[in-house]
Amino acid sequence: MEIITEALCFPSDCNVILGQSHFIKTVEDLYEVMVTSVPGIKFGLAFCEASGPCLVRKDGTDNNLIELAVENMRRLGAGHSFLIIMRDAFPINVLPGIKDCREVLSIFCATANPVQVILAETEQGRGILGVIDGNAPKGIELDTDISHRKKFLQDIGYKR
Repeated sequence: MEIITEALCFPSDCNVILGQSHFIKTVEDLYEVMVTSVPGIKFGLAFCEASGPCLVRKDGTDNNLIELAVENMRRLGAGHSFLIIMRDAFPINVLPGIKDCREVLSIFCATANPVQVILAETEQGRGILGVIDGNAPKGIELDTDISHRKKFLQDIGYKR
């Protein structure tokens, strides 16, 4: 077995959701979750099929984001994993629906941070062991940092 690290590549104005599911129906069901959670959402979705033809399945509302999701998943090559790259919405808007999707097993990350995916590779294929989401902490939050956090949440409309 070999351990491999692959970085996800996506625009700085996007968020990503990386997860694992178990069935080809994932593509259609995640598409429905996305468009019913945030009308007009821009996203690309790619799913690595783990049996049969073993294709990278794709869908979405933005062709550039669809192709970017496909490129990332071709590099990862981990069976039954999916990647959503979304713009003009936050994971918090869609995660409840994604978690309720019957095919979804787990979510590895939902972030706008740089992501490194830790993969195991065997003679059978690849699997996701985990992710590195962003950077290590640089200190402890001070009172000024607390004020900044609260103002940020107000500025983006998540707190009054």
